[in-house]
Amino acid sequence: MSASVLYDAPGPKAVVRNRVYAVVGSLAILALIGVSVMRLADKGHLAPEMWDIFNYAGIRQNIADAVLATLKVFALAAVGSLVLGVVLAIARLSEHRPVRWLATAFIEVFRSIPLLITIYAVWVGFLTDYSMWALAAGLSVYNGCVQAEVLRAGINSVPKGQGEAAYALGMSKTQVMAGVLIPQAVRAMLPTIISQLVVTLKDTSLGFIILYPELLQTARLIASNTQVNGQYPYVSTIAVIGTIYVAMCLLLSALATWIEKRGRRAKTGIVTASPAGPTEAPGALGTPGGPAGAPGPASKE
Repeated sequence: MSASVLYDAPGPKAVVRNRVYAVVGSLAILALIGVSVMRLADKGHLAPEMWDIFNYAGIRQNIADAVLATLKVFALAAVGSLVLGVVLAIARLSEHRPVRWLATAFIEVFRSIPLLITIYAVWVGFLTDYSMWALAAGLSVYNGCVQAEVLRAGINSVPKGQGEAAYALGMSKTQVMAGVLIPQAVRAMLPTIISQLVVTLKDTSLGFIILYPELLQTARLIASNTQVNGQYPYVSTIAVIGTIYVAMCLLLSALATWIEKRGRRAKTGIVTASPAGPTEAPGALGTPGGPAGAPGPASKE
Protein backbone atom coordinates (compact mmCIF):
# COMPACT_ATOMS: atom_id res chain seq x y z
CA MET A 1 0.00 0.00 0.00
CA SER A 2 1.63 3.22 -1.17
CA ALA A 3 0.96 6.79 -0.07
CA SER A 4 1.99 10.12 -1.49
CA VAL A 5 3.36 13.07 0.43
CA LEU A 6 0.01 14.86 0.42
CA TYR A 7 -2.24 11.84 0.98
CA ASP A 8 -2.13 9.03 3.53
CA ALA A 9 -3.52 5.75 2.28
CA PRO A 10 -6.57 4.77 4.36
CA GLY A 11 -6.37 1.78 6.64
CA PRO A 12 -8.82 -1.14 6.78
CA LYS A 13 -11.26 0.67 9.09
CA ALA A 14 -11.18 3.84 6.99
CA VAL A 15 -11.81 1.82 3.81
CA VAL A 16 -14.88 0.18 5.37
CA ARG A 17 -16.12 3.53 6.68
CA ASN A 18 -15.70 5.19 3.27
CA ARG A 19 -17.61 2.38 1.58
CA VAL A 20 -20.44 2.69 4.07
CA TYR A 21 -20.60 6.45 3.48
CA ALA A 22 -20.63 5.89 -0.28
CA VAL A 23 -23.48 3.38 -0.06
CA VAL A 24 -25.52 5.57 2.29
CA GLY A 25 -24.95 8.65 0.15
CA SER A 26 -25.91 6.81 -3.04
CA LEU A 27 -29.09 5.48 -1.44
CA ALA A 28 -30.00 8.98 -0.24
CA ILE A 29 -29.54 10.42 -3.73
CA LEU A 30 -31.60 7.62 -5.28
CA ALA A 31 -34.31 8.21 -2.70
CA LEU A 32 -34.45 11.93 -3.53
CA ILE A 33 -34.64 11.14 -7.25
CA GLY A 34 -37.40 8.61 -6.59
CA VAL A 35 -39.43 11.08 -4.52
CA SER A 36 -39.05 13.74 -7.22
CA VAL A 37 -40.18 11.34 -9.96
CA MET A 38 -43.18 10.23 -7.89
CA ARG A 39 -44.26 13.81 -7.23
CA LEU A 40 -43.94 14.72 -10.90
CA ALA A 41 -45.90 11.62 -11.87
CA ASP A 42 -48.66 12.42 -9.36
CA LYS A 43 -49.03 15.89 -10.86
CA GLY A 44 -49.23 14.47 -14.39
CA HIS A 45 -45.98 15.95 -15.68
CA LEU A 46 -44.71 12.53 -16.79
CA ALA A 47 -47.85 11.54 -18.67
CA PRO A 48 -47.30 10.39 -22.27
CA GLU A 49 -49.37 13.32 -23.54
CA MET A 50 -46.80 15.74 -22.14
CA TRP A 51 -44.09 14.18 -24.30
CA ASP A 52 -46.27 13.62 -27.35
CA ILE A 53 -46.12 17.32 -28.21
CA PHE A 54 -42.64 16.82 -29.63
CA ASN A 55 -44.10 14.64 -32.37
CA TYR A 56 -45.74 17.68 -33.94
CA ALA A 57 -43.91 18.97 -37.00
CA GLY A 58 -44.38 22.60 -36.00
CA ILE A 59 -42.71 22.17 -32.60
CA ARG A 60 -39.87 20.16 -34.11
CA GLN A 61 -39.29 22.87 -36.69
CA ASN A 62 -39.26 25.53 -33.98
CA ILE A 63 -36.65 23.59 -32.02
CA ALA A 64 -34.53 23.04 -35.14
CA ASP A 65 -34.66 26.75 -35.96
CA ALA A 66 -33.71 27.59 -32.36
CA VAL A 67 -30.72 25.22 -32.47
CA LEU A 68 -29.56 26.85 -35.71
CA ALA A 69 -29.98 30.34 -34.21
CA THR A 70 -28.04 29.28 -31.11
CA LEU A 71 -25.18 27.83 -33.15
CA LYS A 72 -25.05 30.94 -35.34
CA VAL A 73 -24.67 33.34 -32.45
CA PHE A 74 -22.22 30.96 -30.77
CA ALA A 75 -20.03 30.86 -33.87
CA LEU A 76 -19.97 34.65 -34.03
CA ALA A 77 -19.26 34.96 -30.30
CA ALA A 78 -16.57 32.28 -30.34
CA VAL A 79 -14.64 33.94 -33.18
CA GLY A 80 -15.15 37.41 -31.71
CA SER A 81 -14.05 36.40 -28.22
CA LEU A 82 -10.91 34.64 -29.47
CA VAL A 83 -9.88 37.55 -31.69
CA LEU A 84 -10.58 40.07 -28.95
CA GLY A 85 -8.79 37.86 -26.44
CA VAL A 86 -5.62 37.76 -28.55
CA VAL A 87 -5.69 41.55 -29.05
CA LEU A 88 -6.25 42.26 -25.35
CA ALA A 89 -3.61 39.74 -24.26
CA ILE A 90 -1.00 41.30 -26.54
CA ALA A 91 -2.03 44.79 -25.45
CA ARG A 92 -1.76 43.87 -21.80
CA LEU A 93 1.76 42.56 -22.37
CA SER A 94 2.76 45.68 -24.32
CA GLU A 95 5.80 47.66 -23.30
CA HIS A 96 3.84 50.90 -23.75
CA ARG A 97 2.17 51.84 -20.48
CA PRO A 98 -0.91 53.62 -21.94
CA VAL A 99 -1.74 50.59 -24.07
CA ARG A 100 -1.19 48.23 -21.16
CA TRP A 101 -3.26 50.34 -18.77
CA LEU A 102 -6.10 50.71 -21.28
CA ALA A 103 -6.25 46.96 -21.91
CA THR A 104 -6.14 46.20 -18.19
CA ALA A 105 -8.95 48.67 -17.47
CA PHE A 106 -11.08 47.25 -20.29
CA ILE A 107 -10.62 43.68 -19.05
CA GLU A 108 -11.30 44.46 -15.40
CA VAL A 109 -14.40 46.56 -16.15
CA PHE A 110 -16.14 44.08 -18.42
CA ARG A 111 -15.20 41.09 -16.29
CA SER A 112 -16.83 42.81 -13.32
CA ILE A 113 -20.07 43.77 -15.07
CA PRO A 114 -22.67 40.96 -15.19
CA LEU A 115 -22.94 39.53 -18.68
CA LEU A 116 -26.70 40.02 -18.73
CA ILE A 117 -26.26 43.77 -18.22
CA THR A 118 -23.61 43.95 -20.96
CA ILE A 119 -25.87 42.19 -23.47
CA TYR A 120 -28.84 44.38 -22.59
CA ALA A 121 -26.75 47.58 -22.75
CA VAL A 122 -25.36 46.70 -26.18
CA TRP A 123 -28.85 45.89 -27.44
CA VAL A 124 -30.49 49.04 -26.11
CA GLY A 125 -27.65 51.40 -26.86
CA PHE A 126 -26.40 50.29 -30.26
CA LEU A 127 -28.14 47.30 -31.87
CA THR A 128 -31.81 47.54 -30.97
CA ASP A 129 -32.95 46.15 -34.32
CA TYR A 130 -30.28 43.44 -34.49
CA SER A 131 -30.70 41.14 -31.51
CA MET A 132 -28.39 38.45 -32.91
CA TRP A 133 -25.49 40.88 -33.31
CA ALA A 134 -26.20 42.43 -29.92
CA LEU A 135 -26.05 39.03 -28.23
CA ALA A 136 -22.89 38.06 -30.14
CA ALA A 137 -21.22 41.38 -29.27
CA GLY A 138 -22.04 41.08 -25.57
CA LEU A 139 -20.77 37.52 -25.43
CA SER A 140 -17.63 38.45 -27.37
CA VAL A 141 -16.75 41.31 -25.03
CA TYR A 142 -17.15 39.34 -21.81
CA ASN A 143 -15.64 36.06 -22.97
CA GLY A 144 -12.91 37.92 -24.87
CA CYS A 145 -11.77 39.43 -21.57
CA VAL A 146 -11.66 35.98 -19.99
CA GLN A 147 -9.82 34.49 -22.96
CA ALA A 148 -7.32 37.36 -22.82
CA GLU A 149 -6.37 36.42 -19.26
CA VAL A 150 -6.10 32.77 -20.26
CA LEU A 151 -3.81 33.59 -23.18
CA ARG A 152 -1.76 35.99 -21.09
CA ALA A 153 -1.18 33.25 -18.53
CA GLY A 154 -0.18 30.88 -21.33
CA ILE A 155 2.27 33.37 -22.82
CA ASN A 156 3.82 34.03 -19.42
CA SER A 157 4.21 30.27 -18.91
CA VAL A 158 6.45 29.96 -21.98
CA PRO A 159 10.11 29.89 -20.90
CA LYS A 160 11.78 33.28 -21.39
CA GLY A 161 14.58 31.63 -23.29
CA GLN A 162 12.21 31.00 -26.19
CA GLY A 163 11.62 34.70 -26.76
CA GLU A 164 15.24 35.63 -26.11
CA ALA A 165 16.44 33.08 -28.65
CA ALA A 166 13.97 34.43 -31.22
CA TYR A 167 15.15 38.00 -30.64
CA ALA A 168 18.76 36.81 -30.97
CA LEU A 169 17.92 35.45 -34.41
CA GLY A 170 16.79 38.92 -35.47
CA MET A 171 13.02 38.38 -35.30
CA SER A 172 10.80 41.36 -34.60
CA LYS A 173 8.46 41.55 -31.64
CA THR A 174 5.48 40.80 -33.86
CA GLN A 175 7.21 37.74 -35.30
CA VAL A 176 8.17 36.51 -31.85
CA MET A 177 4.64 36.93 -30.53
CA ALA A 178 2.89 35.43 -33.56
CA GLY A 179 5.37 32.69 -34.41
CA VAL A 180 6.83 31.64 -31.06
CA LEU A 181 4.87 32.67 -27.99
CA ILE A 182 1.20 32.56 -28.99
CA PRO A 183 1.31 29.07 -30.64
CA GLN A 184 2.90 27.59 -27.51
CA ALA A 185 0.47 29.46 -25.26
CA VAL A 186 -2.53 28.20 -27.22
CA ARG A 187 -1.28 24.62 -27.05
CA ALA A 188 -0.66 24.89 -23.30
CA MET A 189 -3.99 26.56 -22.52
CA LEU A 190 -6.17 24.75 -25.07
CA PRO A 191 -8.27 22.86 -22.46
CA THR A 192 -9.05 26.12 -20.65
CA ILE A 193 -9.84 27.91 -23.92
CA ILE A 194 -12.26 25.16 -24.93
CA SER A 195 -13.86 25.18 -21.47
CA GLN A 196 -14.55 28.88 -21.86
CA LEU A 197 -16.03 28.25 -25.29
CA VAL A 198 -18.41 25.76 -23.68
CA VAL A 199 -19.38 28.51 -21.23
CA THR A 200 -19.94 30.81 -24.21
CA LEU A 201 -22.26 28.24 -25.77
CA LYS A 202 -24.31 28.01 -22.59
CA ASP A 203 -24.37 31.79 -22.18
CA THR A 204 -26.24 32.11 -25.47
CA SER A 205 -29.32 31.26 -23.37
CA LEU A 206 -29.15 34.84 -22.03
CA GLY A 207 -30.53 35.98 -25.38
CA PHE A 208 -34.01 35.72 -23.88
CA ILE A 209 -33.49 39.16 -22.29
CA ILE A 210 -33.38 40.76 -25.76
CA LEU A 211 -36.00 38.42 -27.27
CA TYR A 212 -33.55 36.60 -29.52
CA PRO A 213 -35.13 33.29 -30.64
CA GLU A 214 -32.39 31.03 -29.30
CA LEU A 215 -32.99 27.61 -27.78
CA LEU A 216 -34.07 28.64 -24.28
CA GLN A 217 -36.35 31.42 -25.52
CA THR A 218 -38.02 28.98 -27.90
CA ALA A 219 -38.43 26.44 -25.10
CA ARG A 220 -40.11 29.05 -22.92
CA LEU A 221 -42.51 29.94 -25.72
CA ILE A 222 -43.32 26.30 -26.41
CA ALA A 223 -43.96 25.49 -22.76
CA SER A 224 -46.05 28.59 -22.06
CA ASN A 225 -48.19 28.43 -25.21
CA THR A 226 -48.92 24.69 -25.30
CA GLN A 227 -51.46 23.30 -22.84
CA VAL A 228 -51.91 19.57 -22.27
CA ASN A 229 -54.49 18.15 -19.87
CA GLY A 230 -54.92 21.59 -18.34
CA GLN A 231 -51.19 21.92 -17.59
CA TYR A 232 -48.19 23.44 -19.30
CA PRO A 233 -45.43 20.97 -20.29
CA TYR A 234 -42.55 22.72 -18.55
CA VAL A 235 -40.94 19.53 -17.26
CA SER A 236 -40.87 17.70 -20.59
CA THR A 237 -39.73 20.81 -22.43
CA ILE A 238 -36.91 21.47 -19.96
CA ALA A 239 -35.83 17.82 -20.21
CA VAL A 240 -35.70 17.89 -24.02
CA ILE A 241 -34.00 21.28 -24.32
CA GLY A 242 -31.56 20.40 -21.53
CA THR A 243 -30.62 17.22 -23.37
CA ILE A 244 -29.92 19.23 -26.52
CA TYR A 245 -27.67 21.62 -24.58
CA VAL A 246 -25.79 18.70 -23.02
CA ALA A 247 -25.34 17.09 -26.44
CA MET A 248 -23.94 20.29 -27.97
CA CYS A 249 -21.52 20.83 -25.09
CA LEU A 250 -20.34 17.21 -25.24
CA LEU A 251 -19.75 17.48 -28.98
CA LEU A 252 -17.73 20.66 -28.48
CA SER A 253 -15.68 19.02 -25.73
CA ALA A 254 -15.09 15.96 -27.92
CA LEU A 255 -13.91 18.21 -30.75
CA ALA A 256 -11.51 19.94 -28.36
CA THR A 257 -10.14 16.61 -27.14
CA TRP A 258 -9.58 15.47 -30.72
CA ILE A 259 -7.77 18.70 -31.61
CA GLU A 260 -5.59 18.43 -28.51
CA LYS A 261 -4.62 14.82 -29.21
CA ARG A 262 -3.88 15.64 -32.84
CA GLY A 263 -1.66 18.51 -31.75
CA ARG A 264 0.28 16.27 -29.39
CA ARG A 265 0.93 13.73 -32.17
CA ALA A 266 2.26 16.40 -34.55
CA LYS A 267 5.92 15.99 -35.46
CA THR A 268 8.24 18.80 -36.42
CA GLY A 269 10.42 16.73 -38.67
CA ILE A 270 13.54 18.76 -37.83
CA VAL A 271 16.82 16.87 -38.24
CA THR A 272 19.37 17.53 -35.52
CA ALA A 273 22.84 18.45 -36.80
CA SER A 274 25.91 16.81 -35.29
CA PRO A 275 29.04 18.85 -34.40
CA ALA A 276 30.79 17.57 -37.52
CA GLY A 277 27.89 18.45 -39.80
CA PRO A 278 24.31 17.47 -40.57
CA THR A 279 23.43 13.86 -39.98
CA GLU A 280 22.90 11.92 -43.17
CA ALA A 281 20.46 9.12 -43.71
CA PRO A 282 21.88 5.62 -43.16
CA GLY A 283 23.51 4.29 -46.24
CA ALA A 284 23.38 7.60 -48.14
CA LEU A 285 27.12 7.60 -48.88
CA GLY A 286 27.91 3.95 -48.50
CA THR A 287 26.39 0.58 -48.04
CA PRO A 288 22.88 0.43 -46.58
CA GLY A 289 23.18 0.89 -42.87
CA GLY A 290 26.95 1.31 -43.13
CA PRO A 291 29.05 4.20 -41.85
CA ALA A 292 29.09 7.43 -43.79
CA GLY A 293 31.85 7.52 -46.40
CA ALA A 294 32.18 3.74 -46.70
CA PRO A 295 32.38 2.53 -50.30
CA GLY A 296 29.14 1.15 -51.59
CA PRO A 297 28.56 -1.64 -54.11
CA ALA A 298 29.86 -1.16 -57.61
CA SER A 299 27.43 0.46 -59.99
CA LYS A 300 26.05 -1.62 -62.82
CA GLU A 301 26.71 1.25 -65.15
